[in-house]
Amino acid sequence: MKHIIILGDGMADWAVPELGDKTLLEYADTPAFDWLARHGRNGLLKTVPDGFHPGSEVANSSILGYDQHVVYEGRGPLEAASIGVELADDDLALRCNLVCLEGDLLKNHSCGRLETEEGDVLIKFLQEKLGNERVHFYTGVQYRHLLVIKGGNKHLHCTPPHDVPLKPWRDHLLYAEIPEAEETARLLNSLVLQSQELLAAHPLNLERQQRGQDPANCIWPWGGGYRPRMTPLTETFPRQIRRGAVITAVDLIRGIGRYAGLRVIDVPGATGLYDTNFEGKAQAALEALKQDDFVYLHVEASDEAGHDGSVPLKLQTITDLDHRLVQPILEGLKDEPVAIALLPDHPTPCKLRTHTNEPVPFAIWYPGIEPDAVQTFSERAAREGGCGSLEGDEFIRLFMLH
Repeated sequence: MKHIIILGDGMADWAVPELGDKTLLEYADTPAFDWLARHGRNGLLKTVPDGFHPGSEVANSSILGYDQHVVYEGRGPLEAASIGVELADDDLALRCNLVCLEGDLLKNHSCGRLETEEGDVLIKFLQEKLGNERVHFYTGVQYRHLLVIKGGNKHLHCTPPHDVPLKPWRDHLLYAEIPEAEETARLLNSLVLQSQELLAAHPLNLERQQRGQDPANCIWPWGGGYRPRMTPLTETFPRQIRRGAVITAVDLIRGIGRYAGLRVIDVPGATGLYDTNFEGKAQAALEALKQDDFVYLHVEASDEAGHDGSVPLKLQTITDLDHRLVQPILEGLKDEPVAIALLPDHPTPCKLRTHTNEPVPFAIWYPGIEPDAVQTFSERAAREGGCGSLEGDEFIRLFMLH
């Protein structure tokens, strides 16, 4: 039997008073989600182990069964793998957001939805002005880029920029967690301050401001680490996975996929936002399952809507995921021996505008499964699911070895 995991990033949420104290999953029109829940088995999954920040890199690799105490190295090395940057053993790789500052505040973590082509111009400019044998900037996707420091120390306190919207940015500069990391912290903070002077005057940002768009006027390094040691899924599940694929518009998920031994499938029009190509991703997954044994299909849209704090937009992304992606996959796999799992990686409550570490609902269905009593897919309904509460590698082993 083949397997597909459909991951709606950040689509879990809290109860919303204006929705009658329902969560967005409870309120949204999701017949395909509910079909999986009603005909399958449900439960809750703790995707963020105790002591770890509820980042997507932690949650998604946990879903795939990786022990964070063994593999966790932050987002930076995943960005590197995503864009094909080979890391040496002493390379510190950091996620490098282009962010928008407004006075003393970090206005937003994505500088108003920067296009990749614009980000490329700015990152190449920073490499020209600030790069050297030790410091190297690499272009990623949209506002998400990579900074590599040769000989850098990873023991730094770095605040993810999406955790501090509309808060004073100076309060969240990097600092060393051990004395040996102080030099690295000073270097990175110097790059942050220098980037502000350089980017503020760049013609691209001046043009963006004239158009009423937020400027990308600062870098924000975070999520630093070294190359992780991850066992490919083909070795963990040799009987089930001889070949697998990951479909995503997000670079860190590509990186996880590459380290997990999955081939990366790029879908035209996949943006990571509400306007992503849902239908294209569904079709790509169906095509992949003709040759692959396992597909990890990741959709970012709901997470970004949660970071924006927009309940209407997040509802739209959840409905689109159901109608435009899950439903076509169900129709395309009718009568096929394929197991399907549906879940978020973590909640991104619109009220909070950042990630939380509560367990998330999941549904598993395959031909012949004995359903439990759950009728709808939601955070509260999953509490009554027949799979109970899982953590660690219990979910992936339940799914792959049923």
